[in-house]
Amino acid sequence: MINFAKQWFVVVLLMSLLFIGCKKSEENKETILKGTTTILVDETLQPLMEDQISVFQSRYKAEIVLESRSEKEVMLAFLKDTSRIALLSRKLNNEEVQYFEQLKIKPKTTKIGSDAIAFISNKNNNDTLIALKDVILFMQGKSQKGIKGLVFDNPNSSTMRYMSELAGIKEMPKEGVFSFKTNKDVVKFVSENDGMIGVVGLNWLYQPSPDMADFIKNINVLSVKGEGSQEFVAPTQNNLAEGKYPLARDLYIINCQGYSGLGMGFASFVAGDIGQRIILKAGLLPIRIPGRKVEFITKSKKENE
Repeated sequence: MINFAKQWFVVVLLMSLLFIGCKKSEENKETILKGTTTILVDETLQPLMEDQISVFQSRYKAEIVLESRSEKEVMLAFLKDTSRIALLSRKLNNEEVQYFEQLKIKPKTTKIGSDAIAFISNKNNNDTLIALKDVILFMQGKSQKGIKGLVFDNPNSSTMRYMSELAGIKEMPKEGVFSFKTNKDVVKFVSENDGMIGVVGLNWLYQPSPDMADFIKNINVLSVKGEGSQEFVAPTQNNLAEGKYPLARDLYIINCQGYSGLGMGFASFVAGDIGQRIILKAGLLPIRIPGRKVEFITKSKKENE
């Protein structure tokens, strides 16, 4: 009888442990609105994504780790399965799409808004206008008046890739083009050196970190004349909306998790009303302008008397 009682106790204990284990496993299971995941972010868009993640985590039981890297580094990590969620300023190319399809994963691409590449100069430079054609010629190794040098964030960045494609070059000239590591480095260098033209993501200028405030005060954001145009256009939210600024680029959240996880929930959040308001507040262009509710309050006749 004693042995039976002991056996029964062991069975109950094992069942209890199994139930607790299953319950904890269920609680920790990632869904579209809870769990833990990592998002790879193009460094030029880091400030925007920090805001989005902060608000998302405050509303849902989710923990998102942000890994900010150059575009090329993001793609290497993305393909190696360091994370299957990425924010980029381009869509996947055919080769990348085929890679995921071989893994039986269909990439889900969500357009969330538009950003831009901006040119900046030192505040001491009185000229705040620049022709895109002159920048392209300089990148092709042809010296141009008014450009002492071009400064990029990173040789593997999206800004470097974008401008190289425009210039039709595979390698930068050995003289006159410099690169650091981040957009912050570019802003700092240009603020301290006359004659240099910095090439940065617009997001960093609209949402500078506190330690960048003094550097931002010492730079000019240049208006750009596109090829075939006679108008110099500043990289403002309004000009992005009207399609006037020549260096605009679309932003995408790409989800290759292959299941209904936080990637799907986060992309929907950023493309939804709250996420679009965050993009609007950041000075960039959302894919849809969030509506405003205007409430008219009229006084009664008695109140007017």
